[in-house]
This record gives sequence, structure tokens and C-alpha cells, in this order.
Amino acid sequence: MSVMRTIETEDCVAEGSAWLAKQEPRFAKVIEQSGLPPLRRREAGFRALLGAIVSQQLSVAAADSVWKKVEAAGLDTENAVCAASTESLRNCGLSGQKVRYARALAESRVEFASLESMTDEAVVERLTEIPGIGRWTAEIYVMFALGRADVFAAGDLALRESARLLFELPERPSERELAETARAWSPWRAVAARLLWSHYRDVKDREGVRA
Repeated sequence: MSVMRTIETEDCVAEGSAWLAKQEPRFAKVIEQSGLPPLRRREAGFRALLGAIVSQQLSVAAADSVWKKVEAAGLDTENAVCAASTESLRNCGLSGQKVRYARALAESRVEFASLESMTDEAVVERLTEIPGIGRWTAEIYVMFALGRADVFAAGDLALRESARLLFELPERPSERELAETARAWSPWRAVAARLLWSHYRDVKDREGVRA
């Protein structure tokens, strides 16, 4: 991962998309068919990371449903999660495992402001120290909440499937294979991911990642 460059506006997405289209004609095809991908920025902090935990191993529609219940119950802050009963959290649609993950995150009291000045990989390393946060969850946070431009969540199932379709591969690439392929898309790997998610949406007629 590279260091610190961020995606703040739609102009940043446009700049990255233009660069990628010159490097890889199939990205140019995605842009022609789908337009520029969305910005997909979230406010950094506890809510964004809890939202990523909610999204783990769920469809976008299911994750959105659970998240709306979490918000409606007011269980989207550290203090609220720490004080909530297991029943309250389960009633929002969280599995027993995700209840434990949510509590572990709330109790970790991450200094989110300090993450802003850390390298991409250092942020991933810090977040994956928390039970229930694996590399995918950390990378999604770094991409969307911190807006880092050169992060690529190669383990994401929709990205792997989209790459299979776009590049006409005989089978879905592994996380390692896709990560290796994505090296050529640096320093705009996070925009490449956005383009692949856009392609997935258009081909599959459903979102591959929460907005």
C-alpha cells in the first residue's frame, strides 16, 4: 500500500479513473458503460468501522437492513454498544459473533483521530488487532472512511467476481492473485476497486458493497 494520498471529491475519482483508463482499456470500457464510479466516502470514526463489521459476510441489502435497525436503536456509538444488552444487539439482527465483535470494538476505544496520520498498512495493522476485524474490514475502513487512494480490498468477493467477468477469466481469482494484478493499478487502486464494484453492479444488477 502507498502512503497518505486521499480521495476527497468526485474530481479525485475522475482523475484516478482517467489514469486507469489509459493503463487498462477494460477500465475505459467500464467508464463508457457505467460512467464514473461514486465517491463512496464515509465519516471516519466508530460508526464507519461498526458499519463495516455489520457488512461482514452479508449481502448489501441485508447489511443495510441490519444497519438501519442499529441506527434506529441508537446503538451506533461506543458508549451505547458497551451499555447495551446482548438481547438489544441481537434484536437489531447482529449474530452472536458480531455482538462480540461490536463490543470488542467499542471497548478497544480506538483513537480514530490518530489513524489519520498513519500509513495505510499501519492503520490496517492497528485495526486488525481488535477481535473481529480482519483485513477486509480494515481495508474497507481505510478506503471509505480515510479515503486512501491506493488501498485495494482484494479479498472482497464482489471485486474478485467482477474481475473474473471484466477480464474474462476462466475462474474467480484468489485474493492473492487479484492483489498481484492490482499492483499495476497503483497509485489508484481504490478507484480501480470502485470501477470493479460499478461493473459488478451493472452485470449482476445488485450492489457489491455498501455505499
